[in-house]
Amino acid sequence: MKVVKHSKAIVDFNHSKLKESLLKSGASPDIADDILQTIEKEAYEGISTKHIYKMAFGLLKKASNSHAARYNLRESIRLLGPAGFFFEKFIARLFASEHYETKVGMILQGKCVSHEIDVLVKNANVISMVECKFHTGQDVATDVKVPMYILSRFNDIRDKEHEIFSRKDFISKCFIVTNNRFTADAVDFAKCSGINLLSWDYPEISNLKTKIDSHHLYPITCLTTLTLSEKEKLLLLDVILVLEVINNRAALEQIGLSPNRIKNVFKEASELCKFF
Repeated sequence: MKVVKHSKAIVDFNHSKLKESLLKSGASPDIADDILQTIEKEAYEGISTKHIYKMAFGLLKKASNSHAARYNLRESIRLLGPAGFFFEKFIARLFASEHYETKVGMILQGKCVSHEIDVLVKNANVISMVECKFHTGQDVATDVKVPMYILSRFNDIRDKEHEIFSRKDFISKCFIVTNNRFTADAVDFAKCSGINLLSWDYPEISNLKTKIDSHHLYPITCLTTLTLSEKEKLLLLDVILVLEVINNRAALEQIGLSPNRIKNVFKEASELCKFF
């Protein structure tokens, strides 16, 4: 059976890839097989991968909210947009989980012009600038022009003294983070220029997805027991992570949730982050 991808490319339906994604969500092999069988019965020639994804998500949600939330992770990252400000806060939380000190949205004066830096991080007295490239479209890749441009900004501020974590700080490293992927040219240029890259699937081992899973840093937008409007309200209250909503009854009450719905949110959040 042929399916249509987001890019409009027509490919064969990949049974094993879908099953693997279901298993990675936490679903048992039996549940994954049942979902796969249901989708195979209802799918048709030329069905879109987006439709298949929606079917799988709906079936997973019936089995477990937390499995559906994990399965929906990449889409949940996109819900931190459209401007990307909450994505920057999310990335700061990710670095903080790895024992970095962090600052978000600072303006620093370079040798030539001033620059607004998305995130600044410090670890072992090494200070890095972190630039976040957020994309709402699933197929948009960060190309070589981005690291070329960011390298020029990095060079403008790296040799100047700044007041960031102390009064006399120097920036010596540069990261670029995207929620999608980098083109091959962007990766080659970054390697040659000493820029560190982090994307959904790069580097191969310690990429954005694996970091989120290993540290349970799921964005609040993952939760299936909250509406889109409620998620947006929590983001505005600076509740960015699912971890931050666990036992945070005040924030949930502030956005108008009933006691019963708060209980359901706590249950899903605890299962997703493995808090029992």
